[in-house]
Amino acid sequence: MSQIAVATTSQLAADAAEEVAAVGGNAVDCALAAALVAINTEPGVCALGGSAFITIWRANDDPVTIDGNVAVPGAGLAPDQRGHGAVSVTIDYGGGITTLVGPGSIAVPGTLAAIEHAWKRYGSAAWADIFGPTIRACRDGFPLSAACRYYLGYSSDCIFNRSEDGFAALHHADRTLLGTGEQVIVPHLADSLGAIAEDGARVFYEGDIAGSIAAHCRDGNGMLTAEDLRSYRAIERKPLITDVGNWSIASNPPPAVGGSILVAMLLACSDLAVDDGWTSSALRQLVDSQRACLDFRKRNLDLADDVAAEAARLIESARSGRLLARWTSASTVHTSVVDDEGTGCAITASSGYGSGEMPAGTGLWLNNCLGEIELNRRGLDAGPPGARLPSNMAPSVARRDGAVIAVGSPGADRITTALQQFLINYLLLGMPLKDAIAHPRVHVDTSGEVVRLMAEPGLDLPPMDLPVKVFPGLVMYFGGVAVAVCDRMAGLEAAADPRRAGGVFVSGT
Repeated sequence: MSQIAVATTSQLAADAAEEVAAVGGNAVDCALAAALVAINTEPGVCALGGSAFITIWRANDDPVTIDGNVAVPGAGLAPDQRGHGAVSVTIDYGGGITTLVGPGSIAVPGTLAAIEHAWKRYGSAAWADIFGPTIRACRDGFPLSAACRYYLGYSSDCIFNRSEDGFAALHHADRTLLGTGEQVIVPHLADSLGAIAEDGARVFYEGDIAGSIAAHCRDGNGMLTAEDLRSYRAIERKPLITDVGNWSIASNPPPAVGGSILVAMLLACSDLAVDDGWTSSALRQLVDSQRACLDFRKRNLDLADDVAAEAARLIESARSGRLLARWTSASTVHTSVVDDEGTGCAITASSGYGSGEMPAGTGLWLNNCLGEIELNRRGLDAGPPGARLPSNMAPSVARRDGAVIAVGSPGADRITTALQQFLINYLLLGMPLKDAIAHPRVHVDTSGEVVRLMAEPGLDLPPMDLPVKVFPGLVMYFGGVAVAVCDRMAGLEAAADPRRAGGVFVSGT
C-alpha cells in the first residue's frame, strides 16, 4: 500500500483519499477520490458540471497536465441561435461581482473527462472504488461547509434558486438557507454518480445524463448541445516548467493563463533578499510583480488570438527584468496528494460562480463559465465550438532531488497570487509549511475600474500609489492553498489553509 500525504478542501475529502489508499490506490487514485468528494460536496463553490486541470509528475518521468477545461459550446447551431439564454446578476460577494447565469452561461463541462483520462493513464485502483466515498456521502448526506454557506449567503436567492431540486437541497421547508454544518442531500446526485461509476464518463457525455443536460440547455435557449458533449475530450499538455531556488515547478500551460501568470510572478520575485524576510521593500516588489503581471494579462492575454505567444512574451519579460520597469517609481476547490514513490498529483476544479441550472433528475449543477465576464471577456459567443475558455487554475507539482510537492489553491483570480506567496515563503524564505500557508497575503485587484491593493493584517506595507483595503483578519478571499510534501529525509507532510476548513491525511500519523 502506498504511503500518502493529502491536503484538500475538507476532512470528508481527505478521508476518501485514505479509504482509496487502503485498497491499494496510488497518489493519483487518492487525489481523484478526494477531488470527487470535494467537487460534489461543496455546493455553490464547485460542481461536477464544470472544469478541472490535473498536473501529475512521477519520479523519473516527465510531468503532464491534463486539460479538462470547459469549452465553447454551440456545435451544430446557426449563428442566430448563439449568445442567448443568460441573465445578469450582481452579488456582494468578494466586494461585489456581476456575472451571467442561466442556460446561456453554460460551457461544455470537462471535469469528468479529465478525471477518467487521469485514471486510465495513471490509476491503479478500480474506477468504482474511486467513486465509492463520493456516492456514499451524496446518498447519506454531507455537512454544508463554512465556505459554501458563506458564498450561498450571497448567491442562493439569485443563482441557486433556478432549480427546484437544487433549491430544496440547500434550504429548509420554510425556504431559509441551511446553516453551516447542516446536512445536505442533493436529489438524484448519488444516482447520477452511481451510473458514472458503473458505466464510465460516457454516460455523462453520450448517455442518458448527456441527453438530460442537452435538453435542459436547449429548452432554456442555451448553446450546449448533445454534439458538444459527445465530441469533448480531455487533452494532455506539456506543463510550464520554471526553477525557483533549487526546485523545478510544473504548472498549467496555455491556453489556460493561470500557470503563465504564476511563473511570471515567481520570476519577477526571484531576486528577493530572502535572508531579510518580508520587509517593506520586499512587499513592494511582490505587489509590483502582481500589478505588472495582472495588468499584462488584462491588456494582452485575455483577448489574445495566440495565448501561447503572449504568455511566452510575459514570461521572457519577467525573466529579463523588463516586466517591473513600469511599476518601480471568483470559485474553486483543490486537492494535493503525494506518495512515497515520489508521485505528485494536483487537481483544481471549478464551476465558476454557478449557472444555477440543474437538469431535472440528475442532481448535477452546471457551470456558468461563459458568464464569468471578468475572465471570459469575449462574452457568450466566445469563439468556435470546442475552443477552451480562459482559466486561472494552476495546479502545480514541484521537485528537487529527494523531494516532491503538490500544491494548488481555489480563489478565482487570487489563485496565482496565493500560490506565488506560498511558494516564495516555503521555497525561498524557508518557512515551515503551515507558517508558509498562513502568512498574511496581498492581492492586486484589477477586476474593477480602479486597481486596488487588498491585504491581510500584519504586513509592513510600503507607501502605495493605489487604494489599499486591509481586511480585519485572514479571510477566504485570499485563496485556500493546499500542499502535500514527500521528502526523502523528512518524510510525508500535508497542510491546508486556515482561511478555509480544509482536510489533511498523512499515512502513519
